Amino acid sequence: MSIAVRHLDTSSATFEADFQRVLHWSAETDAEIETRVADILADVKARGDAAVLANTARFDRLDVADMAALELTRDELKAAFDAITPAQRHALETAARRVRSYHERQLQACGLSWRYHDEDGTLLGQKVTPLDRVGIYVPGGKAAYPSSVLMNALPAHVAGVGEIIMVVPTPGGERNPLVLAAAYVAGVSRAFTIGGAQAIAALAYGTDRIPRVDKITGPGNAYVASAKRRVFGQVGIDMIAGPSEILVLADGTTPPDWVAMDLFSQAEHDELAQSILLCPDVAYLDAVHAAMDRLIDAMPRRQVIRASLEGRGALIHTRSMEEACEISNRIAPEHLEVSSADPHRWEPLLRHAGAIFLGAYTSESLGDYCAGPNHVLPTSGTARFSSPLGVYDFQKRSSLIEVSQAGAQQLGPIAAELAYGEGLQAHAQAAEFRLQR
Repeated sequence: MSIAVRHLDTSSATFEADFQRVLHWSAETDAEIETRVADILADVKARGDAAVLANTARFDRLDVADMAALELTRDELKAAFDAITPAQRHALETAARRVRSYHERQLQACGLSWRYHDEDGTLLGQKVTPLDRVGIYVPGGKAAYPSSVLMNALPAHVAGVGEIIMVVPTPGGERNPLVLAAAYVAGVSRAFTIGGAQAIAALAYGTDRIPRVDKITGPGNAYVASAKRRVFGQVGIDMIAGPSEILVLADGTTPPDWVAMDLFSQAEHDELAQSILLCPDVAYLDAVHAAMDRLIDAMPRRQVIRASLEGRGALIHTRSMEEACEISNRIAPEHLEVSSADPHRWEPLLRHAGAIFLGAYTSESLGDYCAGPNHVLPTSGTARFSSPLGVYDFQKRSSLIEVSQAGAQQLGPIAAELAYGEGLQAHAQAAEFRLQR
């Protein structure tokens, strides 16, 4: 049965209305989830480890006597690494090396302290310091994500974070060996087999067993997103992640099967994921649709893929590649593939995207696992103002100011004038006291 994915045309009189229906997704969490999350957070804040144990038994069907049973030791992580196949070990270590290398370059570009002296000898600058302790949330419900361990832990390491606490749900007590092996490779300090809102609460508030962190990163389900939103301010967070997205800009030169599979690669995440193709060649859009119909039955997650494509997917015929770039900027997708014979012609026109994948051979999946840049990306149009997870998310900046005696004579009258204008006399006089009489 053919996939009933929408075909839209930018020249149609109804395009804007049809386009908005494709993009519409409500990030609002329903009232029942909000209430349950609030109760869980309050419970963990009040009862600590006892609440974590109770909620882990309730939601993950993992009933243990004490918190020690939920903590993974370094020896257990190493045993998991030793137990996986040589091919898996090679893949993990290669991906980790590339991710680390990319973020080390990022550190050199934007993560270093600096200072200078102006003409009157005043020292000005910026001191960059790492966070002391961070928590990384690794999803473990519908699928296991060892790549998320690498993408969250390695930039934290490169930034110089002192301690990295990992939490990962293990429903029914089933531990994924690749996730544990990835934690070993990435140098996670401590790891706990807990998830959901109770894990976020434990990281934010701290318990007898789980130390309080300064920031929480990593995606999760609606309960995790709601909990992160509620504890923000108590701790830092990276972002509130929505469903995964891919947008492909195609000029019709890439084999249709390749693009069809790229659209599948996001659709298989979950039913709310979004896959959109923009192309000025209507025959190519039809060819990609035919490839999707031909390939779908071989996909183990075909039901999820079909639901995603039929619910939120679209094949959009544009007047030109320039118009396709304009529409892409309106969408501001998480993943943007420029599947073109000359991708560098179009890249300067693209302003908003979490990550841009240039050329037919650059599948989004390479970025998910081993290309090097981070795969934790802004979703739901937030790429208009947000950036991928990076070294900078695990650092903070302090301004440095050392005013010389000569500098105080220059700056004091200026500060005093502005302070008097604001009605803040003490501010003004603090500056004036330092003026030479």
